[in-house]
Amino acid sequence: MTSTEKSSWTLTRHPGVAVATLAVMATLVTGCGSDDGTSDNPLDGGGADGDSVVVGSNNFAESILLADIYGEALKAKGIEVTYKPNIGSRETTYGLLKNGTITVLPEYNGSLLAYLDPKAGQESAQAVNSAVKAKLDSKLTLLQSSPAEDKDSVSVNAETAKEYGLTEKSTLADLKDIAPELVIGGSPEFQTRHQGLVGLEAEYGVKFKSFKALDAGGPLTQAALKKNTVQAADIFTTDPTITKEKFVVLQDPKNLFGFANVTPLVYKSGLSEEGVAALNAVSAALDTKTLLELDSQVQLENKDPLDVAKAWLKSAGLD
Repeated sequence: MTSTEKSSWTLTRHPGVAVATLAVMATLVTGCGSDDGTSDNPLDGGGADGDSVVVGSNNFAESILLADIYGEALKAKGIEVTYKPNIGSRETTYGLLKNGTITVLPEYNGSLLAYLDPKAGQESAQAVNSAVKAKLDSKLTLLQSSPAEDKDSVSVNAETAKEYGLTEKSTLADLKDIAPELVIGGSPEFQTRHQGLVGLEAEYGVKFKSFKALDAGGPLTQAALKKNTVQAADIFTTDPTITKEKFVVLQDPKNLFGFANVTPLVYKSGLSEEGVAALNAVSAALDTKTLLELDSQVQLENKDPLDVAKAWLKSAGLD
């Protein structure tokens, strides 16, 4: 999908349309606790009825797709939903959550922890979620994490992989000697994040020739890597262009990019218990294979993410 096509369906779709079917879902998980084993009500201290929520998304296709799925679930419970799609990066959306401008946002647990505490270890998804909750603003909370995981990676294009003998078994450490000859691309934030250039140098001793600011694993980054404008790039692991363009994802044995389970991040006082149940049902049903399939429909087949979300919910028996 080109950047023009992305802007077209992002900016012209009607927010009120992206809400319809998940009435059965909440009853499947009523009483579910968070995935870290606690049974505490995640809304304790919230005290709002959650009759109307704002679902936001970050500035990449998968986040917009997930926001559509969340919105469908909430509307099915009689909750009024307004959308704020394609807002920007975590540096922007986290602040909007804290002040209540956004009620619900699709997040990635390990990536969020790295933002809140760059030095935090990531031993397991459960430990990550506990650490996130300890660092979150008191007005926010995580809900149940999905098995679906989409994390950052350093990927090289087929030309670079062939030139330097890199394969799917190669690791980030294998870049140490060749990185000074390579240009890497990614979002502007990738240049300053620990889960980015800072961590690559600190953990693997990898320092690239230069950095090219593009987008968050989106069409600009994909196109630059394909055209060899950059030889390496931050590409999300559920990005269907990896297979299509024969990009090679380098292994991360030191777990620099941590865990990245899809997890709803919510403003507590803006979401009812029914809303929590609906979003937890989405998490319970979504796995990585499914997420990759849905991403492929949006990014390769140019389908509207709202239509893809509705079709998946119906096929999963959740409408």
